[in-house]
Amino acid sequence: MAIQWYPGHMHKAQKEVREIFSQIDVFIEVLDARIPFSSQNPMIEEIRGDKPTIKILNKTDLADPENTQAWQDYFEQQKSVKTLAFNSQIGDKREQIISMIKKLVPEKVNSVKTIHALIIGIPNVGKSTLINNITGRTIAKTGNEPAVTKNQQRIKLEEGITLIDTPGMLWPNIENENSGYRLAITGGIKETAFELPDIASYACEYLLSAYPELLKERFNLKELPLTDIELLEAIGRQRGCLRSGGMVDLDKVSRILIVEYRDNVLGNITLETPKMMETELEQVDLQRLKKAEKLKAKEEDKKLRRARHKRNKK
Repeated sequence: MAIQWYPGHMHKAQKEVREIFSQIDVFIEVLDARIPFSSQNPMIEEIRGDKPTIKILNKTDLADPENTQAWQDYFEQQKSVKTLAFNSQIGDKREQIISMIKKLVPEKVNSVKTIHALIIGIPNVGKSTLINNITGRTIAKTGNEPAVTKNQQRIKLEEGITLIDTPGMLWPNIENENSGYRLAITGGIKETAFELPDIASYACEYLLSAYPELLKERFNLKELPLTDIELLEAIGRQRGCLRSGGMVDLDKVSRILIVEYRDNVLGNITLETPKMMETELEQVDLQRLKKAEKLKAKEEDKKLRRARHKRNKK
């Protein structure tokens, strides 16, 4: 199942970012440390080009520390990209972030020119929490639901820096099906866009291969089932999620699993690695190629039909 969610205000926000692009000196992209690849907006990558960028890996208190470091190392290989690990539990990161901004735009430091830093990220990634940390006061509204911020706002700092906050932006076509599932699991997409048992099954399949010991510990399982559905059923029986006749209520147990993952009850879990990302990008390229070939064959077929129609008319 392809998971998509693209409300109208996101299209408006993307258009506004393009309109102010020439004013921007630094991009501050807030990523979910549990899904650093899937929480990147490919449209933003296209818009920013080679402009200096700070990638903030937020919610590191929920992610696997080893994988967080692997992602920071991976991103910092890119031109003009710096990274910073962040979460709402750690102390003030204001000075560190301001210092990073200035280092990326040295030509504007100690001048009368304002440094414009655009803060971007997908819904529910924690941009507002970051802004409040940088400013030292409650400027932006925070929440656990996607799409809390709806309009662009500008925040002036004393250091000659203006922060430009934007609404959380997804993209209209999530080509990588895996990214759609991970966004749904972590809460970046509203629940109206997917079925809970579907994303819970996806989560189970990954957890069985990547974090089996955490599953055993959390759900008191001596032996792990072999499949995602069997795991959901085992958890459901243990938690009493049963319907009449002893059947497991998949909706109920799926919600338990997803909520416990999001609340960090299962442990510090990252849902993707740089190596996984490279493999999936190759798959997306193959899908694009096949799609292009299908479109080409369709166009050729149309031309042949038009040619036959013309000959028949004569």
